[in-house]
Amino acid sequence: MTSETEAARREPTDMDPDEFRRYGKEVVERIAAYLERPESWPVLPPVRPGELRAALPAHPPQTGEPMEAILEDFDRLILPHTTHWNHPGFFAYFAISGSAAGVLGEALTAALNVNAMLWRSAPAATELEQVTLDWLRQLLGLPAEMMGTINDTASLSTLHALAAAREMWPELRVRQEGLAGRADVPAMRVYCSEEAHSSVDKAAVTLGLGLAGVRRVPTDAEYRMDVGALARAIAEDRARGVRPLAVVATVGTTSTTSVDPVREIAAVCEREALWLHVDAAYGGAAAVLPELRWALEGVERADSVVVNPHKWLFVPLDCSVLYTRRPEVLRRAFSLTPEYLTTPVGDEALNLMDYGVALGRRFRALKLWFVLRWFGATGLQAQLAEHIRLAQVFRGWVDMSADFERLAPAPFSVVVFRHHPPGVDDEAELDRLNAALLERVNASGEVFLSHTRAKGRYAIRLAVGNIRTRETHVRRAWEILRGAADEVSRSPR
Repeated sequence: MTSETEAARREPTDMDPDEFRRYGKEVVERIAAYLERPESWPVLPPVRPGELRAALPAHPPQTGEPMEAILEDFDRLILPHTTHWNHPGFFAYFAISGSAAGVLGEALTAALNVNAMLWRSAPAATELEQVTLDWLRQLLGLPAEMMGTINDTASLSTLHALAAAREMWPELRVRQEGLAGRADVPAMRVYCSEEAHSSVDKAAVTLGLGLAGVRRVPTDAEYRMDVGALARAIAEDRARGVRPLAVVATVGTTSTTSVDPVREIAAVCEREALWLHVDAAYGGAAAVLPELRWALEGVERADSVVVNPHKWLFVPLDCSVLYTRRPEVLRRAFSLTPEYLTTPVGDEALNLMDYGVALGRRFRALKLWFVLRWFGATGLQAQLAEHIRLAQVFRGWVDMSADFERLAPAPFSVVVFRHHPPGVDDEAELDRLNAALLERVNASGEVFLSHTRAKGRYAIRLAVGNIRTRETHVRRAWEILRGAADEVSRSPR
């Protein structure tokens, strides 16, 4: 016979409050234990594609399963197949990590489960987003007239910015008539440096400009956009009948964290009447430190700027902030209110759905609010300053080494370098050596680094940004690198 408990469990019902408290405590204990010892797992799991999928049932369960079994499978299947971004040896990409305060805020967001599309549908979410983004604006030193909205990632923020740039020219009638089949609309162009993020290209594809609508401008020896080359590119396109639309400058490029000369680029955009969007998704956070406020010099003249608190301000994914000096243009690009979304408050309140593609909007401001209140300005400054110090320590080891060399400036917390044994100067051989070196290092399970290309050369990136990373972890990464370099150099070529 089936017990009453089993029968009740199979009914389509949610947990009762007592069950939720019991399992909630178990989940919090798991989270606390994980955040306490993230290095107990290999940062990069030794798994192959398809392994987890093969270990999971091919069909959904017919009846509900006990939470004990679900949590056991989380431990048995999910954790071992996870790349652990919270590991203090995670130095790949931008080494982001969510703080405990942010995790708690995220949990409460899930519990409230509001959709912040309208003020009426989520008054607290709407107004807290305005307040927290104004706090962040002040921490970054951005002008008071900049309005912020939260998106999931910088890719969507950049898409929104470039859509607004297109809407700056209402005579094109793109909102009403689109682009397809229109001979009366000229080809349009967006400019960015050859180091700019691929999200610029994706935005151009999505907006109907195509990859041909992006012109990548050469960079100088420090990987910064060449402003003279930008001006010449714009003039050439105008002469060919192409309509320049916008420029994307970058503060902290993905490969080398270079900083484009935003002030000089802004002058070109003002002269040419072009929208200036600044991708400061990573580097913008550095401006929280007064001594690094220079990173955002000139951004006050930009039309829009994106900063990702989930990259280097310890807010769990996802939280990307788009600021703009022209919120009316952004709203003109996206505002669309069907009858079922009209409300009695009318224009008295801000409706966040009017400033982007998404109708459904999570209460992301809550976790940002938790993080800003928990750390405060001084706490965030201390964390960022320590990450920069650790990167500079590593930079010093590279610079003093006879068989390693740095390939780019290191203005923030990322060092770009390569193994360069004395007497080996063939670029193809150096690329092979460094690719093999990186593979050995990442196979250690202790650290995870990423790679890029710097002026065509295979380069290794070490990015410090994890809230739990200490100097011992950076030193261990250097030890592993040196050991792996010796092994690779001795291996047959």
